[in-house]
Amino acid sequence: MRTTGSDALTRAAKEDEGGFRARLLDALATCIAEDGYRRTTVADIVRRARTSRRTFYEHFSDKESCYLALLADANARMIEQISAAVDPKARWDVQIRAAVVAWIAAAESAPALTLSWIRDLPSLGTAARTLQRDMMDAFAAMIQTLCDTEELRAAGIQPVPRQLAIILLGGLRELMASTVEDGGRIGDVTEVAVEASIALLGPRD
Repeated sequence: MRTTGSDALTRAAKEDEGGFRARLLDALATCIAEDGYRRTTVADIVRRARTSRRTFYEHFSDKESCYLALLADANARMIEQISAAVDPKARWDVQIRAAVVAWIAAAESAPALTLSWIRDLPSLGTAARTLQRDMMDAFAAMIQTLCDTEELRAAGIQPVPRQLAIILLGGLRELMASTVEDGGRIGDVTEVAVEASIALLGPRD
């Protein structure tokens, strides 16, 4: 099938749109790492992205909508990375360790964004609360899926209730946030996070 000049222009425009969106999100992530979310302005984002306000508002209605898109993308990637790191045929405790280590590594790759997600997001409006709930549900579902393997069932580990997954999520998120606020590295809590997760999710005597 022959590609017309009009088709090529349309495709190029779509690729350009995606490129601008990615640049704006990357710019916001950099601003958060250097100045924090609250001190960042649309002008800061536009300047770092080397684009215009008009382009910004073609993609996002305001700073908050850009921030929510950044968090949604980052958390979707994190869930993919954690899920890919786990071998469902490995010993049950090895599976849990692999998931936690991958989680810590993903969070440590962008500590300022991880901290902002935990501290800044809950203070925003309705759209932010909806995203926070959706992300918590997605992570809880990930834990439930990762724990529903033959190896874990053979070890006597029952399906993980959503409430238990949320307890684990909340505890690990707070541990990571307080570690960053105290000047530490998220990776410093890897072993205690693994131990706590094994204790919480492991087989009952």
